[in-house]
Amino acid sequence: MNIEILKSKIHRVTVTEANLDYIGSITIDVALMEAANIIPNEKVQVVNVNNGERLDTYAIKGERGSGCICLNGPAARKALPGDIVVIMSYATMDFEEAKSFTPTVIFPDTKTNQLT
Repeated sequence: MNIEILKSKIHRVTVTEANLDYIGSITIDVALMEAANIIPNEKVQVVNVNNGERLDTYAIKGERGSGCICLNGPAARKALPGDIVVIMSYATMDFEEAKSFTPTVIFPDTKTNQLT
């Protein structure tokens, strides 16, 4: 039996931009993506702490060290700059393997979106 479990989590970062005119996705500072073990085009779930909105999209690389968290396209309607979000990705794996799997969870500074 396979189950879906948490693989990666960027816990509580601040939305820096919402770009309605972009095709779609979420732009994430590549330093945060690497630290959280999220790769470009990986499906992610974004949960907005301020308003409860949840959405699925895919990650694209933002400028390293910029702290960029930008919701693009229709997702831009789900958050405003200044909102706090949690970004998660999941993996499907064998039930027994999942029992010993440890997700990668990072806790950036919410004011700067930088790792401390």
